[in-house]
Amino acid sequence: MIRKLRNLARAVHDTRAAVELLHLRIAKLQEAVARVEARQVATQADADLHNSEFSCYSQGGADGILSVLTRDIPPRLRTFIEFGVEDYQEANTRFLLRAAGWTGLVMDGSDEQIKRIRSEHDFWKFGLQAVQAFITRENINSLIVSNGYQGEIGLISIDIDGNDYWVWESLAAVQPVIVVIEYNHRWGAERSVAVPYDPAFRRAVAHHSMIYFGASLRALVNLGRRKGYSFVGCAALGNDAFFVRSDRLPPHIRALTVEEGFVAGTSRETRDERGEFVYLTAEQEQGILKSLPVVQVE
Repeated sequence: MIRKLRNLARAVHDTRAAVELLHLRIAKLQEAVARVEARQVATQADADLHNSEFSCYSQGGADGILSVLTRDIPPRLRTFIEFGVEDYQEANTRFLLRAAGWTGLVMDGSDEQIKRIRSEHDFWKFGLQAVQAFITRENINSLIVSNGYQGEIGLISIDIDGNDYWVWESLAAVQPVIVVIEYNHRWGAERSVAVPYDPAFRRAVAHHSMIYFGASLRALVNLGRRKGYSFVGCAALGNDAFFVRSDRLPPHIRALTVEEGFVAGTSRETRDERGEFVYLTAEQEQGILKSLPVVQVE
């Protein structure tokens, strides 16, 4: 019996090792393809970010866009901060970490997700910092400073499905050259609104539809301008907006107006009261949002 248990334990260990090796090989293949795409993007003469998009680890085309921006605006420090990363398998900074020599800090509210990150190959090999924290505008600066970041950094990526606007507004501990932040396209290009600030905001609790969160693009562009950032475009998926600190914006990358850069989202994620996915038109989604409170921001 003891021998059988030992053999079973050995088989389980061997299976886990094989799975980990397979994941590493898949990651290397992903990165090899992404490097080819990055070289192709580097040969393009135009500065249209949409033509630069590709995805290795990002949800949409952010890997390509960030490859271009970090190439054309070389950061003094190749450091990043990203929060709302879940288990970091799909993230805006992972390609920079693994393939471009960047280092950084990631944060998520789930202790389980952070434990997964810390058990991964990336954590020990690339010196990634992973911290469990539920981000609010009250704690964002102290969290960043207490983990060793202050002043200029290369990039920050904000995707917390809720208080994104309010957290960026409060951010003062670091001055990133590039900012990536999620916007809620359902409010369109005209409105400048955000969900009311609630330090305990959770998207799934705020409304069953899962479409009530964040801020409109215009709200973020106006905020960025006040903080000294130029809006340079959105990903084609209609989820992420990209900003460059105005003092580092090169002449060939043009600052855009909201109307020029707005992209309506294409992915569907609306749920009904039972939590089931449901197909709604853009007009029906906007009808849901009209019944929910927002803050007009300028």
